[in-house]
Amino acid sequence: MKLSAAAWLAATLIITPATAFAAGSHSGGHEDGQSAKADADDHHGEMAIGSPGKAAEVVRTIRISMKETDSGAMVFEPASIDVKRGETIRFSITNDGVLEHEFVMDASPEIAEHKDLMRRFPEMMHDDENAVRLEPGDDGEILWRFTNTGSFEFACLIPGHYEMGMHGPLTVN
Repeated sequence: MKLSAAAWLAATLIITPATAFAAGSHSGGHEDGQSAKADADDHHGEMAIGSPGKAAEVVRTIRISMKETDSGAMVFEPASIDVKRGETIRFSITNDGVLEHEFVMDASPEIAEHKDLMRRFPEMMHDDENAVRLEPGDDGEILWRFTNTGSFEFACLIPGHYEMGMHGPLTVN
């Protein structure tokens, strides 16, 4: 079946906004086509929670496990994180579960916004310095410099995981 030029144009106009939004931006990345790492180097892209860290400045490593429990909950271990303002932390993250999980840290309003985007576009791919998405058995890391005090959050924002308990407080003193 052949589409007329007008029908093709109409279909393109209907699909394009949704596609552009699905690849769109959310806290921690994609802003203006620049990476969060490039922004962190000149401090223009610093998030409320801080900015990507440098390996040479890491003061300690926090190991994070993501998994499901026998009761059906989805959890992070540890369940809460406390750091000091000015610290650069290496988060060594392992998916010890049988499902894909992600670790995202940010201010609570941005976590909620990102969670809503993930609900609407579950296969959305993103490359944010404050997040890592892992298949079962995989591991990854985030280097992060905490520049502001406050109460923040970490979470798995794959649809349904947050609701199953996969989130926790991140406090910067």
